[in-house]
Amino acid sequence: MKTVLEVITATTDYFAKNQVESARLNIEHLLAHVLGKKRMELYLEFDRKLSEGELAPLRELVKRRAAGEPLQHLLGTVEFLKHTLRCDKRALIPRPETEELCELLFAEAKAEGCTWKSGRIVDVGTGSGCIALALAAAFPEARLDAVDISDDALALAKENATKVGLAERVTFTKGDLLADVDGPFDLIVANLPYIPSAEIPTLQREVLRDPHNALDGGPDGLVFVRRLLEQAATKLRPGGCIALELALDQPAKLAAELSGKNYRDTKIVKDYTQRDRFLCTTHG
Repeated sequence: MKTVLEVITATTDYFAKNQVESARLNIEHLLAHVLGKKRMELYLEFDRKLSEGELAPLRELVKRRAAGEPLQHLLGTVEFLKHTLRCDKRALIPRPETEELCELLFAEAKAEGCTWKSGRIVDVGTGSGCIALALAAAFPEARLDAVDISDDALALAKENATKVGLAERVTFTKGDLLADVDGPFDLIVANLPYIPSAEIPTLQREVLRDPHNALDGGPDGLVFVRRLLEQAATKLRPGGCIALELALDQPAKLAAELSGKNYRDTKIVKDYTQRDRFLCTTHG
């Protein structure tokens, strides 16, 4: 029988040969999952012998991970800020950049005169529900709506709302962007599909396990974002805000397009890697 450390070492090499990023971290997570332990607890059990009953399910998970199935899908959960959310192929896996978007809003809420923290907030393209649930937890006086066009994504988001005890705080609606929800809203937040169609085939194999409609943003990646901005003009209160997660040159491109369209105080915010990532603007 192999020990915990022997399994970790051998599988790390196997993952590395199969282009799995963070190979050792991946096997540690999978082994902890199979053993029903926290990952750091493995470090106290390196000499423990693993039984065949423990190794058999681990081998299957290792095979699937080496073939490109995302770690979060295999674990069935993902950590997002203070929440542990269910995660599977029904919706986009929440990314660290989206956590940054929420943290940006937490910081903005501290500014004098911020009204949306106790007003109406809508998360458009909610996916797993991660943004809506993070904001519902942070702003208990706010009214949260979450919209998605996918039945599968909405089902997952509702499950997550129940899992973290916020089902009564968020209203989930199936709809095409803002077309099927009634305003006015004080804040619209969205992480919509923003990858240009031509770039989809070049994405990492793990990313390609996400739903296609959660990735493809059209020719320049901004088809859905532009539609959202057009709809927002009639759904926002005067002085209402929009916060978007974007990529590459998209924030600057959109900021230029918003000039003269009754949006003001538009700003571009960088992510932790110093790339332009977020756009915030005020309407009216």
